[in-house]
Amino acid sequence: MADAAERRPSLVKRMIVMIGGVLLLVAVIVGAKVWLVMRTIASLPKPTPATVSTTVARYQAWQPALNTVGSLRAVRGADLALDVPGLVSQISLRSGQQVRKGQLLLQLSDADDRAQLAQLEAAARLAQLNFRRAEQQRASHAISTADYDSASADLQGKQAAVIEQKALVAKKQLRAPFAGRAGIVTASPGDYLNAGAAIVTLQQIDSLFVDFSIPQRELGRLQIGQPVQLTVDAYDNRRFDGQVTAINPKVDTDTRNVQVEATVPNADGALLPGMFARISVDVGRKQQYLTLPQAAIVYNPYGDIVFVVQPPEGKSDQGQPLPPTVEQTLITTGDTRGDQVAIVKGLEAGTTVVTSGQIKLKNGASIKVDNSVQPADAAHPTPQED
Repeated sequence: MADAAERRPSLVKRMIVMIGGVLLLVAVIVGAKVWLVMRTIASLPKPTPATVSTTVARYQAWQPALNTVGSLRAVRGADLALDVPGLVSQISLRSGQQVRKGQLLLQLSDADDRAQLAQLEAAARLAQLNFRRAEQQRASHAISTADYDSASADLQGKQAAVIEQKALVAKKQLRAPFAGRAGIVTASPGDYLNAGAAIVTLQQIDSLFVDFSIPQRELGRLQIGQPVQLTVDAYDNRRFDGQVTAINPKVDTDTRNVQVEATVPNADGALLPGMFARISVDVGRKQQYLTLPQAAIVYNPYGDIVFVVQPPEGKSDQGQPLPPTVEQTLITTGDTRGDQVAIVKGLEAGTTVVTSGQIKLKNGASIKVDNSVQPADAAHPTPQED
């Protein structure tokens, strides 16, 4: 019994030593692995800062505007045609020619009509002589009142026939109803034209109307005389100025829109009737907005964010300044104008934000700023061709 009691403490000591050895071995193995991992991490190359462009959020004066689309229309425009059919004998017009009001453009063959007119004029002159004799005879009571009235009626009938024939002769001539620019002439001498067939278009384009519609909710912001700017696809880098000249006094019950007419000067003839136009109407006073280029905004379903540039803090192990970093900031956007967007909430003026390269960034990422190329930031951008 005594021997068994003496062996128990010895067994416990051996167990404790064994457990301690195992724990020490585990600690050595774990320590070695941690050391290897840390050595591997230390040997990895440090991430290169992402190259981005930046800009500073600043306030700008924005002119509130209504933006819509419309069509150009000539102040005066018509497709000219003749009331009567006939054979073309003369064309006094070139395609694209500027014509004056009343100028002869086209003549139909009218020899028979003029011969008939000469005959009727001769008959009218004879009726005029007979009527004068009747007047003299009536003064001396040598003619009855009935004969006098007959001579008077015959004169009026002959004169009416002359007027009718002159009108017929005039219908054989196509004259400009107003001054303007003629279109392309397709008729030629010898062609037979039917009555009502369009011969040439005539457009007065020294100024043009632009027709557009606005929602009825915007009617209170629109007044006669307000400035209008428009652009057309034909001239990418040019804006045309005009003003509102008429507002339809009726709201379309189908669309709840109001038709508006503006007048645009066109002294150089650059604009043409029928052109599609993008229209901006200035309304109200200018307002100050904190703005950024739209390219700076990262749009997400959970909210819009920007990457705010944070100044570097401290130095590297080699004593070099650390690169700046970025921080995600949730913002609230407002109206847009061209390439710009208004920031309503979440940002202060003077804050530097990233404008390109956001796809490479996350919170705390290091960046390298290169502003040699900047994204579009124009209030009134124009399409650019490659």
